[in-house]
Amino acid sequence: MPTSPSRRLALITGASLALLAGCGSSSDSGDGSGSREPAAASKVTVVASTNVYGDIVERIGGAKADVTSIISDPDQDPHSYEADTQNQLALSKAKVVVENGGGYDDFVDRMLKSGDSSAEVINAVKVSGRTAPKGGELNEHVWYDFPTVAKIADRIAAALGKADPDDAATFTKNAEAFKTKLEPLEAKEARIKKDHGGEGVAITEPVPLYMLDACGLVNKTPEEFSEAVEEGDDVSPKTLQSTLALFTDKQVKALVYNEQTSGPQTEKAENAAKAAGVPVVPVTETLPEGKDYLGWMTANVDALASALDK
Repeated sequence: MPTSPSRRLALITGASLALLAGCGSSSDSGDGSGSREPAAASKVTVVASTNVYGDIVERIGGAKADVTSIISDPDQDPHSYEADTQNQLALSKAKVVVENGGGYDDFVDRMLKSGDSSAEVINAVKVSGRTAPKGGELNEHVWYDFPTVAKIADRIAAALGKADPDDAATFTKNAEAFKTKLEPLEAKEARIKKDHGGEGVAITEPVPLYMLDACGLVNKTPEEFSEAVEEGDDVSPKTLQSTLALFTDKQVKALVYNEQTSGPQTEKAENAAKAAGVPVVPVTETLPEGKDYLGWMTANVDALASALDK
């Protein structure tokens, strides 16, 4: 999918907000996938900015949570998502909202404010405690950081329990079970670090960096390249040449490639990697169709390990 020339998430217009007053009841996601039945009174209504967080809520809330994921199409670029009145309506009904934060999905906060929402909001970046490095920019893709995801699971359980005290113990139990299933992923990262720590890799965007850092790998991509790709800007010829040299000179063991924001410059990097025999590991920002969070991340870590072992 071509990268949007602007990585800022689009806001709904004032006219759209005015239209909301006349909208009928619906809890659709914004991808046009079809209507959903209204949540039963006994369920906690939850809205997640992406299906990554929506899936985690479903693991913890089970049948007691009615979850709407605003962005759920694997072909959509979350950075350029255009929110609509259905999203606004879903947020207005939510008791719990899970957003990524860190500038990734600012449209959620803006829509909550415009609708005067009283929902409890879980901001994943704030939960993570991650901040921008000195002189650098925050990597907001915290769902690739498994210790952070464990913290988010606890916060989700607490929020659901506050909304539904009778089932609080169940939510806590489900969160503990979910966190237990994260442990094998961290163990896989530790094994990669033991076998390949210090080896170089390349990226197209910072999406998988927390996972790569946990594996002890060194990102050798020129910062100007990955930043330009993430912002939808052109890469200078000099920076592109330096990036392509990582593959032709065999300076890296793998290219970790964000499939959801590919374009001419990232395709050149991918082609150079393949021509040099450097394995390409595709990743995405949202759940691929038919995957849950744990299965998706297991596949990502396994693919990385397989690439490095070649």
